[in-house]
Amino acid sequence: MTEKIAEILLVEDDEGDVDLIKEALKESKLHIRLNVVDDGEKAMACLRRQGEYSGISRPDLILLDLNLPKKDGREVLRELKGDSALRCIPVVVLTTSDADTDVRNVYDLGANCYVTKPVGFAQFSRIVQAIEDFWFTVVKLPT
Repeated sequence: MTEKIAEILLVEDDEGDVDLIKEALKESKLHIRLNVVDDGEKAMACLRRQGEYSGISRPDLILLDLNLPKKDGREVLRELKGDSALRCIPVVVLTTSDADTDVRNVYDLGANCYVTKPVGFAQFSRIVQAIEDFWFTVVKLPT
């Protein structure tokens, strides 16, 4: 029997953070396919499988930065959670902001959790591994 591939959509415009997440996921015990888009418009096109994203698999989890070009993470979250076909996909907001207003706002918009990006690879790796462990080994996700 083939092991299921965990599909993650990373919505992140900072190449350094993308590289850190990719590096942290290399240590995964799971089979993970990471798709990366660098702005909010591409994120919604990807989620709706439009244009160049028509053949992409639906993600099991979305890692979403708040500060994005074209359409910011808050707008993506609002649109995503307002779409009955997409709203059940869990969203982890992974951002540099630790402002209480941002935390409250994204939970009001339907985020499943809020994580402030740590500084340094070791901490970043621990956070990514904790997210992966929780969402893919503890939680029952919809199919």
